[in-house]
Amino acid sequence: MDRKLRGISAVLLIIGGLTLLSVENQVSILNEIKFAGKLVVATRNSPTTYYEGPEGPSGFEYDLVKRFADELDVELEITIPQTLDRIMSMVSNNEVHFAAAGLTVTDARKQIIRFNSPYQHVTQQLIYRSKSGLKRPRKIADLFGREIEVVAGSSHAERMKILKAEYPELHWLENDELNSEELLDLVSENMLDHTVADSNEMAINRRYYPELHIAFNLTEKEPIAWVFPKSNDNSLFDAATIFIDNMRRNGEIERILERYYGHVMNFDYVGTRTYKNHISRRLPSYREMFEQAGKDNEIDWRLLAAMAYQESHWNPNARSPTGVRGLMMLTQNTAKLMKIKNRRDPAQSIDGGSRYVKRMISKIPEQIKEPDRTWMAMASYNVGYGHLEDARIITQIRGGNPDSWNDVKENLPLLSRKKWYKNTKHGYARGWEPVRYVENIRSYYDLLVWHTEGGEGDERKTEPKAIAIDSPVL
Repeated sequence: MDRKLRGISAVLLIIGGLTLLSVENQVSILNEIKFAGKLVVATRNSPTTYYEGPEGPSGFEYDLVKRFADELDVELEITIPQTLDRIMSMVSNNEVHFAAAGLTVTDARKQIIRFNSPYQHVTQQLIYRSKSGLKRPRKIADLFGREIEVVAGSSHAERMKILKAEYPELHWLENDELNSEELLDLVSENMLDHTVADSNEMAINRRYYPELHIAFNLTEKEPIAWVFPKSNDNSLFDAATIFIDNMRRNGEIERILERYYGHVMNFDYVGTRTYKNHISRRLPSYREMFEQAGKDNEIDWRLLAAMAYQESHWNPNARSPTGVRGLMMLTQNTAKLMKIKNRRDPAQSIDGGSRYVKRMISKIPEQIKEPDRTWMAMASYNVGYGHLEDARIITQIRGGNPDSWNDVKENLPLLSRKKWYKNTKHGYARGWEPVRYVENIRSYYDLLVWHTEGGEGDERKTEPKAIAIDSPVL
């Protein structure tokens, strides 16, 4: 009898242990996500976080969190709350799994949520408009009596409150309807004296608003990280932390940062103003030609237009000392290959140049993915495919990734150094030129996309593709 009772007790203990394990698995948020096959993340609609680009969802935060979802082997669902405060409440109330919204780590935010490992650092900057009639402020006291607005619930608002303790005469408004980019637009339009923006936001948006300038920094560099609810369940938090740490160690975060910021660091105020003027005055004469060429060759027409601007500033009579000419600055050999009879004819030049671009893209090895594939094709358009291949070989020799534009562009300039080019198949090349060439085209392309999708001055404006929503999703 005792033996039978002991046997029943043992069975009950095993069942109880299995039940506890089952319950443990059920309450693990990471297991719930994998079982449901969906990761729900809150973010902001902005150039630095998430937006609908020409090829679909884009943005630094989107690329990073999409890779995390892929690693978990689940679908990614993005939700865009209307305000920063709403993002925080959705996280703290477990309405989303976490937020990837370019949020700065602050002491006040740590009281209600928690951050994992930082993956980027930014500086808060005071922004003003040149030629506004106001002198550039150089210190906090210069802001007394001026109109200042910041995004409600932002780290900028927190910073202003800290400064208020030292400067009681400092006043500002917190705007809960407009985002940072829209406040920059108000300053650019001379409807607001100042706003505060993070350095990454300013780097991207300054190309669109060339009158905007940085008065001074309000902070040192501050970390940005993903935001999670406070919880005893660390399964998702730990997985995300390990993911970010690995992405930082293997250089992937730097590569994503380069994709979105690498081409905007060398800002040209005069060049940007001239370009925006040419978009209004010169481009309309050739737009339909670019659109048709883009359709025929399955290339975004704005990328072709950006290339043409880099080549000729949309001047059909442009000619270089080496004899290349026309809107797309075709050589005689390229024109002959593409069966172009008159390089100065805009339609022929755009048609021939576009077909040649498609040809160059098709030559890039298949394992190279977008957007690196296109940037390498652009580089080969400028310097020649042979030299690009030489640079890829040098990249591999030096321990880089020959399929990454970010790595290859670091090694292209070595083609002008005898130590390196003497051992290459195609010899010397001015390797820094294709790097500048591609980075300029990327900036021109970004500006043209902004202009044609609701930006300044386009008669065919469209509504933004990303629609903000504000509803529980879990």
